[in-house]
Amino acid sequence: MLRVSNDGGDFEVEVLLLSDSRGPAAVAQTLYRETEASQELRQKVAAERRATREFEQLPAGRPSKRDRRHIIQFRGRG
Repeated sequence: MLRVSNDGGDFEVEVLLLSDSRGPAAVAQTLYRETEASQELRQKVAAERRATREFEQLPAGRPSKRDRRHIIQFRGRG
């Protein structure tokens, strides 16, 4: 069993076989299997992300020069 964390979420996979050399992704996908619990959790997190995006308010247009300065200052670059 292997737990993988990345921007897409957390995955739990069962390693079925190991390969001696690097190969194409199609072959690599036959070497492991994602667990049922991991698939369900990923789908749940994706649905929650989609739901929160519906209520997100985006700005009407481009940021002004003053807004850009605030963004730069907030990020710690200025």
